[in-house]
Amino acid sequence: MQNLIKALTEGDTIVYPTETLYALGCDATKEAACNKVIEIKNRPKAKPLPLIIGGVDMLGLVTDDRPQVLQELASSFWPGPLSILVKALPELPASLSDDDGFTSVRWSGHPFAAELSRRLRKPIVSTSANLSGKPPVAHPEDLDSRLLDLAGAAYFDPPWPKGGKPSTVIRILSFNRLEVLREGAVSVKMLCDKGFSVTL
Repeated sequence: MQNLIKALTEGDTIVYPTETLYALGCDATKEAACNKVIEIKNRPKAKPLPLIIGGVDMLGLVTDDRPQVLQELASSFWPGPLSILVKALPELPASLSDDDGFTSVRWSGHPFAAELSRRLRKPIVSTSANLSGKPPVAHPEDLDSRLLDLAGAAYFDPPWPKGGKPSTVIRILSFNRLEVLREGAVSVKMLCDKGFSVTL
């Protein structure tokens, strides 16, 4: 883990496992590092970079907003593959937010990814580790060698990602009402079963 912490601290990019897929990431507070992730992936600049944290107590590093529904979602689905749009702190890099200032964040359910964020004491960018237009991967042998050559460090040891669908992305509309922007590993049914009203 130390080589990844070193790379993150120095503003470099890393490839690491999450609960669903391998991710390409960096220290989310470093604008140059975020731009490097975008360049490596050839990702559209208008598409905000998603974040992971290592616990609910780290939400304050991403947002000042703490509506009750956010707390309820976190207690029901975190740690796990539910990314929630929150109003980003103004000091965070612009590449993390949409035009309205919202970024997506989740407490990763992968023990290594969560611990990485906790040890860094910062949120980490977590976009799928694939070149733009190529499929995301869950096994280390499927990672693109060109992407690995461009990253500063990588972690290949188990537990590996489970694969399947990526994280579900939601927006909080109002008390108990959610908009699903991308249905993934957390299904609409799972959200409804917890008492949330869902719009697609």
